[in-house]
Amino acid sequence: MQTKFLILLLLLVLFFVSRAGIQLFIQKVVEMKDAPLTRKAMIKKFLNTAHLAVFLFAALVTMGIDYANLMVFLSSTFAILGVALVAQWSILANITAGILIFFNFPYRVGDRIMIVNKDFDMSGVIEEITTFHVLIRRDQGELITYPNSLILQTPVIKLPEHAKSLPQKAEQLESD
Repeated sequence: MQTKFLILLLLLVLFFVSRAGIQLFIQKVVEMKDAPLTRKAMIKKFLNTAHLAVFLFAALVTMGIDYANLMVFLSSTFAILGVALVAQWSILANITAGILIFFNFPYRVGDRIMIVNKDFDMSGVIEEITTFHVLIRRDQGELITYPNSLILQTPVIKLPEHAKSLPQKAEQLESD
């Protein structure tokens, strides 16, 4: 009993130390990428929830909860969530893409971009990057809402700030 208590105490200390490390990591990434506070809050909530789930699982196993029964419960829960999320696959894909965009997207709010699309002019200034989509303001004032999952799959060109239209080479490529 004393060993379990010490392990739980160690897990609790490790939880708070690693939580502080996660907060520092998020703060550094946000400062480096100059991300808005709403993006910071979304990423912070997601990472804190995943962090808590890992430590709760470790604590339950440490307390002697039957591992087999716990796995049956977790697999049943994930199966139900999986069936529910398959119906909303695009939502899950956009949330995952939103997290990837936060850490790896080479463009930030205020950058002028062009999404390569042969049918429509998809150029403008990135106004916001949200959990589900990127908001792009065109020069004519229209707001384009582009899903995160698609922006990761589509070529994106960063335009100079003063450019109002497609670069010359891109126009030639699209006409071919």
